[in-house]
Parts: sequence; C-alpha cells; structure tokens
Amino acid sequence: MEPFFYLVAFVILVILVSLKQINQYERGVKFTMGRYTGIMNPGWRIIIPVFQTYKKVDMRVKAVDVPDQKAITRDNVPVIVNAVIYYKVANAEKAVIEVENFYYAISQYAQTTMRNIVGEVTLDELLAQRDKIAERIREIVDKETDDWGLKVNNVELKDVSLPESMERTIAKQAEAEREKRAVIINAQGELAAAENIARAADILSASDGALHLRTLQSINDMSSDQSNTVVFVTPVEVLKAFTSFKNKLNKE
Repeated sequence: MEPFFYLVAFVILVILVSLKQINQYERGVKFTMGRYTGIMNPGWRIIIPVFQTYKKVDMRVKAVDVPDQKAITRDNVPVIVNAVIYYKVANAEKAVIEVENFYYAISQYAQTTMRNIVGEVTLDELLAQRDKIAERIREIVDKETDDWGLKVNNVELKDVSLPESMERTIAKQAEAEREKRAVIINAQGELAAAENIARAADILSASDGALHLRTLQSINDMSSDQSNTVVFVTPVEVLKAFTSFKNKLNKE
C-alpha cells in the first residue's frame, strides 16, 4: 500500500504544482518548450512543469505618468511639460512577444513624442490648444504601439510650466489688455452720455421756456439741502423766453 500511497501523493502534488489561476482581468500567455502555444483565459489552468511556462498580462486600463519634459516651442520659448497616458493591453500575445517591457516602452515613446509635438507649435498654441495637442500625441503613440498589442485611450497634458521671466511678461501683457478694455468701455460710456446730453439739449432748445423750467427744477433740487449756497445766473435762453412771452402778449 505504501508505494501506491506515495504514487497518489506524487500525482496530487504534481497537479497542485501544475494548477495555475488566471483572474478575470488577466490573460495568460502560454509557452511550450519555449514556443508560444496559446492564450490562457480566466479560471484554473494546467501548466506542465518543466515543459510549459506562462506569463500573466493585466488587461485593465493603466495610467502612465509621463515625467516633466523640457522642450522648446516653435517660437523658441523653453517650457516644461508633463502628461498622463491611459492605455490598455489589446493583444496579450503581442504585448509579451513583440516588446520586452511594454510599460517602460510606452512611457519612453510618449516622452519623445511629447517633446517633438511641443517643438512644432508656438507657446500661444500650446496654452490655448492643449486638448488638440494631447489628441495629436495620442494618435501618434497609439499608431506606433499597435504592433505592441497596446491601445491608447487618452492623453492629458497635466501642466505647462514657463520660466519666471516669461510668466512676468505674460502677466504684464494680460494687465495691459485689461487696461485697454477698461479704457474702451469708459470711452464708449462717455460717448453714449454725450449723445444723450446732446439729444436732451436739442429737445430743450426746441421748446420756449423748457430750458428755464429745467433750470428752476435743478435749483429746487439743490435748495433742498440747507447747507448749499446757490448763485443763480440768468441764462440768455431765459431772457429769450421772457422776450418771446412779452411779444405774444403785445400781439394779443
């Protein structure tokens, strides 16, 4: 019985050693005697020791933080740019066979691509069209990594840093632009006020005595405060109004 017991124990041990678990978010790339022989789907799978090996590949979306990259824009402004890339493994076989370390490879390629793209645009374009530039980086990296079995879902430019001297220059430019808009708005307000005053003057001058009545109303408004001292000078228009009124009485 002892030999049989040892045999059963050995078989059970071999099965336990050969049994491998592939999680739902993983795929296993199996090799038999060094040659690729298939993809292992989620669940418990048997790997024959010595003759077979396998490598797990995580199929979930991953985020790669592209570190700060120094670049020079097309208009010769030095900037520091960093980004984050979201990608996933679309083909586990290629990700293992075609590239040694796809995580490191995509990070390095993204750094190079980002520097090249930044060098093709001006500083204004880089600051105003970050989404468009990020999409260009995504398209280039995605196309290159197709042969590696990777799919780039998105690229986000996190930060664009400028030299302190350039930041001061941009701040001064923004302040000058704000002052310019304030002057324009103020001038437009003064123009509208002048047009209204001219229109009011035309209306008052068209009616005899209207200007006199407006003057008396202004005096009445000022006299409501006892601390005010009012010096009244009779305008020529008032005298003309009285003259016109006198002429009407004479005609009657």
